[in-house]
Amino acid sequence: MLKNHIKVAWRTLLKHKGLFTINILGLAIGIATALVIFLFVVDELSYDRHYKKADQIVRVVLKGKMNGELIKEAVTPGPVAYTLQEEFPEVLQATRIKSNGTPQITYKNNTFRDQKFAYVDPNFFQVFTLPLIKGDPATALQEPNTVVITQKLASKYFGNENPLGKILEFKEWDQRYKVTGVINDVPANSHFHFDAFGSMQGFAAAKEHKWIESGYHSYLMLDKRIDYKNVEEKLPKIVHKYMGPQIKKSMGMTFEEFHGKGNDIGLFLQPLTDIHLHSDFADATNLEPGGDIKTVYIFGAIAIFILIIACINFMNLSTAAASKRAKEVGVKKVLGSPKSQLIKQFLIESFIATMVAMVLALILVMISLPLFNDLSAKALDITYILRPQILMYLLILGIIISFLAGGYPAFFLSSFAPIAALKNKFTNTGNSKGLRSGLVIFQFAISVGLILATIVVDQQMSFIQNKDIGYEKDQILVLRDSWMLKNNEEVFKEQLFKDPRVSNVTMSGHIPAGPSYNHMSSIYPGQDSDAIRRTIVYNIDKDYIPTMGMELIAGRNFATGEGPETANLIINETSARILGFTDNAIGQAITMSIDNEGGTRQYSVIGVVKDFHFKSLHQTIDPLIMINEPSSGLIVRAKTSDMKGLIATAEHIWNGFKINEPFNYALLDELYNQTYLKEQKMGTILRIFALLTIFVACLGLFGLVTFTAEQRFKEIGIRKVLGSTIPQIITMLSFDFMKLVCISFLIAFPLGFYLMNTWLQDFAYRIQIQWWVFVLAGCITLLVAFMTIGWKSFRAASMNPIKSLRTE
Repeated sequence: MLKNHIKVAWRTLLKHKGLFTINILGLAIGIATALVIFLFVVDELSYDRHYKKADQIVRVVLKGKMNGELIKEAVTPGPVAYTLQEEFPEVLQATRIKSNGTPQITYKNNTFRDQKFAYVDPNFFQVFTLPLIKGDPATALQEPNTVVITQKLASKYFGNENPLGKILEFKEWDQRYKVTGVINDVPANSHFHFDAFGSMQGFAAAKEHKWIESGYHSYLMLDKRIDYKNVEEKLPKIVHKYMGPQIKKSMGMTFEEFHGKGNDIGLFLQPLTDIHLHSDFADATNLEPGGDIKTVYIFGAIAIFILIIACINFMNLSTAAASKRAKEVGVKKVLGSPKSQLIKQFLIESFIATMVAMVLALILVMISLPLFNDLSAKALDITYILRPQILMYLLILGIIISFLAGGYPAFFLSSFAPIAALKNKFTNTGNSKGLRSGLVIFQFAISVGLILATIVVDQQMSFIQNKDIGYEKDQILVLRDSWMLKNNEEVFKEQLFKDPRVSNVTMSGHIPAGPSYNHMSSIYPGQDSDAIRRTIVYNIDKDYIPTMGMELIAGRNFATGEGPETANLIINETSARILGFTDNAIGQAITMSIDNEGGTRQYSVIGVVKDFHFKSLHQTIDPLIMINEPSSGLIVRAKTSDMKGLIATAEHIWNGFKINEPFNYALLDELYNQTYLKEQKMGTILRIFALLTIFVACLGLFGLVTFTAEQRFKEIGIRKVLGSTIPQIITMLSFDFMKLVCISFLIAFPLGFYLMNTWLQDFAYRIQIQWWVFVLAGCITLLVAFMTIGWKSFRAASMNPIKSLRTE
């Protein structure tokens, strides 16, 4: 009997190929979208959970405020980790990471510079359980000048040779490191990724007892019976005990006086598994850019909504198709088919359609996953979905969907009396109509909300691109690695400046977009040490301001004469305001800390530069000072559109110095855009999801119009006989549905405004959501909905009325 049911079900589905195709396509798109987002969410939530004792590991972070400046840093002073281990028995292990860039490594006659290096404590691999393929994790880093590298690096450096015991030369540091261990590459879902881990035992600065200099990522492994909050409550005493004396020495005030002036500084703990999604620390202090829990929530909600919409549409289209089969039900009942047999038939048809949609969804996931990976910078793999446990959940989901979709026609149509079924006399009850109307409103509220979100994100990105940021980012070539030239860096600068395509060249590593030096110091006006404030320090030369196209609003630039002006500085408008130089900053004295022993140096303000954005627009402009002590790095302003030719010339000059280092460059406008890459990708993904959602919603609307047209088949025929025109009939069929779409605006607009306004709060500089955004979102939705309704309504209105008026 089951075999017969399946045959009949398959033949019935093939008989209505068009509707069947639309039905499974909508469901497949919904399931595929939900699965892709599911992979994304699982990956985001999995960060750092692969470490065996991840639930016991916390990161120590620094938070506080100083004269109005909020301090949020993921780095801490060097002594923090081992001091906390000594002070608290709850701390089983303490370890540190000190990132140290991409040094040049030489083995035999080969030189490399594409690896990320970090100093770590000897117990690092006991806390972060990255299994060693070769070597002993307990002893690999016990000795100074030892290093553990990844398998990828070992293969690159040594080929098939055994890497253990090999010596790597770090000529820039005048050091040699012995390879004592090999690990697999650090998993993608980790908050740090390094290729080489050097022993902290050979890093002299790590042994210094300085509590007011940060730069180390410190981690604690706690007793599993201990709540990290209990340890956190004890940290203020540690700060007072160890940091207090050094604050007094450096700032000339006791810790109590420091607090009494409204300042605060403290250590806090952050669970390891929260680092990726729940960090709001200064970007420069993070090992890598993290994710955002709000993005996970947004995408998770989209997945749930689009899956619900797809299931609703599947049910509506299944019902619309079943409404044509009333006579079939009547004939079967007259011939003796029991109600249970009819129910089985409808449910089996629904199950087959659902399984076909499931298979199609998996195919769509395989096709779309590479594109999604490119957009989200992920490496998601469909093999996770193909695990038996996940496939079992998908099967259960399919059964639920098929029961919900097939249940209504199965139980509703199978309950008809044979005569009523043969005469097509079944009606849509008020409750059923109300449910369908509610589902349409729900579907289009979600669709309109996504369209609204997409428009707002695009508007904010356009605002970011066109905002006056205080400098000219176009036609700027950044040569960050020019420090490798050492004594020839100035020569390289002069040779570039002679090129007629170059307008100006400045020597500085301080770039207002993308990776930059993070030099900070404490300053205060004159002798007023009570007004001390930390600020960013730019080390520049006299050519920096004109090269960057910045504007001096008071005073002058550094002089062009011989030698740098080492006693003068330039400040930005924010510094002038915070330091109290409201009337005239020129000539004012600023005292700057030059060490942590209380040493200071006094400068005189010679210029005020107009505020420019040297951080993301997520943050307000901070105070900044510029001193005439150039740091390494070259920034080139071109006066030609032939940037490729200029870059080729610069590379040719670089190669002429024969330093055996690759020529690397960046364009400042691209670095600026990369700052907002996450938002740009989010906008692109939102656009795709919005299109998919409204497409699936329109399929559901198509199903309802089909159902309504079937119900009002004879009414349409009578109206045409009595003189109604096709436009009148289209208006009649469309009005009720368009009304529901308009009602959905009442839900979507307030909710969309609230959510997008909340998202915009992450930007210190943002747009205001304008009224026309809602009008545009509504018009787009109405246009798409009317095209869907109008097409089906036109077909219904164009049919020969004789067919509908024919007697049974």
